[in-house]
Amino acid sequence: MSFLEAIILGVIQGLTEFLPISSSAHVRVFGELLMPGQEPGAAFTAIIQLGTETAVLIYFWKDISRIIGRWFRALAGKIPHSDPDVRMGWLVIIGSIPIGVLGLLFEDQIDHTLRNLYITAIMLIVFGLLLGLADRVAERRAQEVDPKELKDLSLRDGILYGLAQALALIPGVSRSGGTITAGLLMGYSRKAAARYAFLLAVPAVFASGLYKAAQEVPSLFTAGGREAAAVAGEPSLLAIAVATAVAFGVGYAVIVWFMRLIENRSYLPFVIYRVVAGLVLLGLLGIGVLDPLAGA
Repeated sequence: MSFLEAIILGVIQGLTEFLPISSSAHVRVFGELLMPGQEPGAAFTAIIQLGTETAVLIYFWKDISRIIGRWFRALAGKIPHSDPDVRMGWLVIIGSIPIGVLGLLFEDQIDHTLRNLYITAIMLIVFGLLLGLADRVAERRAQEVDPKELKDLSLRDGILYGLAQALALIPGVSRSGGTITAGLLMGYSRKAAARYAFLLAVPAVFASGLYKAAQEVPSLFTAGGREAAAVAGEPSLLAIAVATAVAFGVGYAVIVWFMRLIENRSYLPFVIYRVVAGLVLLGLLGIGVLDPLAGA
């Protein structure tokens, strides 16, 4: 992987991580387009997500630091566990369990079988239509009752959010798209659903990225590991670092734009994009431009 390819994939990761259109699908597809017959791999995708999640940490730092601080104070018995920030801390932990457990149980399938581009294309279309349905349901419900906000988050809703996030282990579903869809169907406002989707993703993405980094990065510090990666066309340590840094910068700008956008706009443009992207991907697979199992 060249530095230019790493920069392009970092930009794609930053642009797509927070939009409900699946960053893993885009990195997977564009990776193969840039490197015919290969793809960046699940480890590369997981590691560069550390860049975009660092952007989340910075953007939501006041919220995250307050939640963590009050959660530890509650453990020490200094404030009650009924405190809203303490409850939020527990709900993020509980909501992160499904993706952690399923990610470990099905690691091999996630890294290989589920990266089949036919599966990715179908997930783009199906979950795009589900997002559109959820947005319509939420819009109609909002005309009758006020949508729920994060202060209304219950244990049941937190678990359902977590199960929805776990679906993002399949490329094409979208971590933010799955959790936002679930939030809208449960009656949360667009902004609340998106905000919680971002907060919930932090522990899952950092755990996944650091886990994959611990597996893949040490070998790149050895001459043999670097040579093997170069022969296989796999990204070097420097290429991974470049892509991660680029993903951070682009990702932060996208968060700022997206959080402003959804206050008054529907998700319809993203629904249309997902369906069209899925159909185009099926077309490229059908005519042989892309190999559904390249690198998988």
